Amino acid sequence: MEYAIVIHEAQEGGYWVEVPALDGCFAQGETVDEAMADARSAIASHLGALRDDGQPLPASGAVILATVAVPAA
Repeated sequence: MEYAIVIHEAQEGGYWVEVPALDGCFAQGETVDEAMADARSAIASHLGALRDDGQPLPASGAVILATVAVPAA
């Protein structure tokens, strides 16, 4: 299965990852590669917990990435 992830720079350094299709599924790492590896592990763990609870596995769904321009204050 494939899931879209969103990688953010952390204010304190490193990166954190959210998985939009899986509420509460987050990961982190010092580098993007580490954050992605941790995301794979977090997704697998999250899916395992859903399976154990007899819940359906959500599809990744589409993620739309866009920017919005706002006037400078």
